[in-house]
Amino acid sequence: MKAFEWTNPTTVNEAVKMLVASPGDIDEAPRPLAGGQDLLTTMKDYTSRPTRLVNLKNIRGLNKITLNARGLTIGTLVTLTELEEHAGVRKSFPGLAEAANSIATPQIRNLGTVGGNLCQRPRCWYFRLEEVICLKKGGSECYAASGENKYNAIIGGGPSYIVHPSDLAPVLLALGATVTVMGATGKRVIPLDKFFTLPTEGDIRRENVLKNEEIITEIHVPASPLAARSTYLKFKERESLDFAIASAAVAVRLAGRMVQDARIVLGGVAPVPWRVPAAEKFLVGKELKPDVLAEAAKIALADAQPLEKNAYKVPLAQTLVRRALAKAGGV
Repeated sequence: MKAFEWTNPTTVNEAVKMLVASPGDIDEAPRPLAGGQDLLTTMKDYTSRPTRLVNLKNIRGLNKITLNARGLTIGTLVTLTELEEHAGVRKSFPGLAEAANSIATPQIRNLGTVGGNLCQRPRCWYFRLEEVICLKKGGSECYAASGENKYNAIIGGGPSYIVHPSDLAPVLLALGATVTVMGATGKRVIPLDKFFTLPTEGDIRRENVLKNEEIITEIHVPASPLAARSTYLKFKERESLDFAIASAAVAVRLAGRMVQDARIVLGGVAPVPWRVPAAEKFLVGKELKPDVLAEAAKIALADAQPLEKNAYKVPLAQTLVRRALAKAGGV
């Protein structure tokens, strides 16, 4: 791990000032520290080499959960455990509580934060190897494209084939969440579907639109009939401490047995949480019968273009979509 400066701001404005970086390698720019579960790992393997860490834990007000008629507001420093155990979240936003519960181990959830989960870096082993300078680290090639790509993207990939590792992001996207960020130029409120970026968009070395000096302060999930019938299903190789090979976040609104509205977002299969509006549109006006579930799942993966070693993700993700729809719909 490279030596770094440690700072302890007590306000968001102080933190922003401490994050302003001089021109140079983006991997050496100052970084905010919340739970540190991903950042410290990247520092240990030299994927990131920040010259300064800006500790956010002494800033008051960033660790609150507020639930009212307008919806749910989650401070960026709220831990995954606090989110999953919050009675109001479990009742009104069950899919979000399920997603938080699916992450890693209790020890990690006790430290990991909501903001950190959204901003964690890719888990591709080429990206995480110190000696490999892949496309995401300023090199000229995505080695996963023709190499060991069992865990890489089957949708939306190219020229980099990372998958986004967040479990909270698919559910939050399905529920229409926004993130509030503060930076040198003030506050921005960004819809979550505009927050993450594909490798073909913007800077290929980044996964979202945050600037170096910006930090997430809160996430807002609007009140919606969809939230009460939301769920999150995830397939992972190990029972604990593992990331999604594929996942599905689903939210539906029913009138009797008929679908009035639906949201489906895939995780673990694309460089961003991947919403599938064609499958959502297909479901409207239909009853969630087995043939309808199967067709919706098929449509959801219609754009898949697997690499040599990850075609198995297509039927796996289809199964998760089918089961998540059935669970959310109570069938």
